[in-house]
Amino acid sequence: MVEYPDQTLLRFRDDEPHDEPAVTLDSFIGQSNAAAVRLEAGDDARALLPQIDQLALIEVSFPGYRDGRGYSSARILREAGYTGELRAQGDVLVDQIPLMRRCGFDSFAPQAPIDIDVLRASLERYDTPYQKAADGAVPVWKLRHG
Repeated sequence: MVEYPDQTLLRFRDDEPHDEPAVTLDSFIGQSNAAAVRLEAGDDARALLPQIDQLALIEVSFPGYRDGRGYSSARILREAGYTGELRAQGDVLVDQIPLMRRCGFDSFAPQAPIDIDVLRASLERYDTPYQKAADGAVPVWKLRHG
């Protein structure tokens, strides 16, 4: 675990089998007993909204570091009120984690190891964000212009 500047903790997983989401979005819809689901790139996170309260874990796949669809999924889920674990899994790079965190991710399962010292430096690099995100932080432009 790594402490984020706002005192929250980021979890890094080496996923044990019981910790894996049991179902994909297609097999989840309509179930009443699944507590975890995996969103693949291209899945519509809004499909989870009717059953969002039953989910303890939503894992969002990042098949490539250039694929930003998972950021939108995270923001949609957090802004809809999802409070469970939101995990970014796949091709997650250290320089993406600060924005992923702002979009709502609190857990990470990267394909490649992440150097914790580099991550800490990345998380502490900027104290004021430049854009609006799901975390509610006020962007610097709004601070400047009221």
